[in-house]
Amino acid sequence: MIQKWLNVYPAEKRTFAIKEAMSFETSVIQNRIWYRGKAYELSQLYHQLYGSGFTDASFWSSVPENRNIRKIHSGLPAILVDTVSYIVKSDMSDVSFENKSHQTEWNEIKEDVDFNNVVGKAITETLIAGDGSFKISVDTELSQYPIVEFYSGENVSYLSRRGRIYGVDFWTDRKKGKKEYRLRERYERKDGNCYITYTLFDDEKEVPLNTIDELSDLKPAKIAGDYLLAVPLRFFDSPLFPGRGKSIFESKINTFDAHDEVISQWIDAIRSGRVEKYIPKNMIPTDPNTGTKCEVDSFGTNFIQVESSIKEGAIDKIETVQPEIKYDAFLHSYSSTLDMCLQGILSPATLGLDVGKMSSADAQREKKDVTGHTRNIITSVLERVLPELVCAVMMTYDNMKGNIPGIYEPSLTFGEYGAPDFDNRIESVSKAATSSIMSIESQVDELWGNSKDDEWKQQEVARIKQLKGIETMEEPKAGYELRDVEVTDVDSAGDSGDISKDRTAPDSVIEKEPDETQVMGE
Repeated sequence: MIQKWLNVYPAEKRTFAIKEAMSFETSVIQNRIWYRGKAYELSQLYHQLYGSGFTDASFWSSVPENRNIRKIHSGLPAILVDTVSYIVKSDMSDVSFENKSHQTEWNEIKEDVDFNNVVGKAITETLIAGDGSFKISVDTELSQYPIVEFYSGENVSYLSRRGRIYGVDFWTDRKKGKKEYRLRERYERKDGNCYITYTLFDDEKEVPLNTIDELSDLKPAKIAGDYLLAVPLRFFDSPLFPGRGKSIFESKINTFDAHDEVISQWIDAIRSGRVEKYIPKNMIPTDPNTGTKCEVDSFGTNFIQVESSIKEGAIDKIETVQPEIKYDAFLHSYSSTLDMCLQGILSPATLGLDVGKMSSADAQREKKDVTGHTRNIITSVLERVLPELVCAVMMTYDNMKGNIPGIYEPSLTFGEYGAPDFDNRIESVSKAATSSIMSIESQVDELWGNSKDDEWKQQEVARIKQLKGIETMEEPKAGYELRDVEVTDVDSAGDSGDISKDRTAPDSVIEKEPDETQVMGE
C-alpha cells in the first residue's frame, strides 16, 4: 500500500479593496499644476491632499517645524513637455493633396484657423492631461471657414461602444452672476450623420438653456455626412482609467518630488554654510562720541585699529568659521534623481545636460535613442489623427457652401529626427567619394535626402558628371554597322568587276542564317 504523504491544497481566492486617491479630473489638475511650475501652488495642492494617505510622506506635503526652509521647484515637468512638443511640431511638414483645387482650399483654411499653432497647443495639452479632442464648429460671424479648437482632457468625455469612439462631449463653464453652470455640447455620429445637442447643468441637475441669455439661441443641429466634427487625440493609454489617456510625466510625480527635495536641501545647506565671523567684544569698534558699539562692516573693519587684550595669556583675534558643504554628495544625488526623472522620456543630451561623467559613452548613445523613441510614438499617432482632422474640416467647409461632402485624401509626414547636419553629411559623403565606394547617384541622394525631388537629383547628377568630364554614351553593339548596309549585285557592278572604286563597304548587307546542316557538320 502506497502511503499518501504530500497533500497540496490550492490557494484560496482573495479579494483586495484598493481606494483610488484621485479621480481622472483630479489627476489632470495635479499634472497641470506640476506643469505650471509654481512652488506655492504645489505646496497648497499637496496640503489639501494631505489626508489622501499617499502624500503624507512626500516633500511638498510635509510641513516642517522650521518654516524657514525654502522649498524650490526645478521646473522640469514644463521643460519636458515643451521640449517634446517643440521637437514634434518643428518636424511636421505641410498637409498636401494630389488634387490642386483641394490644396488651394486647404491653404486658405489653414491660414484662417492657424493650423500649426492649434496642433502645437494640442500636442502640449495632450502631453499634460493625457488626452483631448479637436472640435470643429461653424460661426459665420467670426469666419467664413470652419473653426478648429482643442479641448483638454478635463473638459471632454467620450461615448464609446466596443472600444470605438462614436461621440464626444465638450464641457465648458458658464456663469450667471455668482451662479456657475456647466454646458455640455454633444457631438454624436449615427445614422450616417453627425448630430449636435446642447444641455445645461446646475451641478448634476439639468436646467433649461434659456437660464443663461446667451445660450437661448442654441438649437440641436444635424450635419450631413458620415463623419464626426470631433477628433480625439491620445498618445499613451492610462492603466488607471480605461479609455482615457496618460500624461507623459504621470508616472514621474514621485521622482519630481524627490528631485525638488534634493535641490531644496542643497540650497538650504548653502544658506546654512555661510561664512560666520566671531569678533571679541573688546574688538568691536565703538563710536568715539557716544561710546556705543558700531555695526561691523565687512569693508570698514579691515582698516580699524584695535588695542591688544589686557587678559593674561589671552590673544584676541577675529575668527572666521565656515561649515563644510559636501558638494560632491549633493551633486551625485541631484544627477541621480534627474536621471530618474528623464528615464524613458528624454535623453539628458536633448536638454543640453552634460552627464557623460556618470556613465560610459555607449550608455550615453543608448540614452539618445530615448528621445527618438518618444518622438516616434507621438508622430505615429499624429500621422493618423491629423489627416482625419483635415478631412473633417474640408467636409464641413463643403456643408457650409451647400455642397455634398467630398472625399479627401490628405497626406502629412514628419521629418527625420536626429539626422546629421549638412556639414557632417558633406564630410561623410566626401570620404566615401574619395574612397570610390559610392556612386554619384548615391552621393546626391545621401546628401540631399527628401529635401529635393527626383527630377532635381537627376539634373544634379548630370551636372556633376559634366564637371568631372564624364560623358554618358550608349553602349555599342557588335555588327551594328553591317545590319543597315545594303549589298549590291556584284555582277551589275560593271565590266571591271569592282564593287566600288574607293573600296568602301557596301551600303547594305543582307545577313543570311547559316544552314542547320552546315552548323551541325562543323
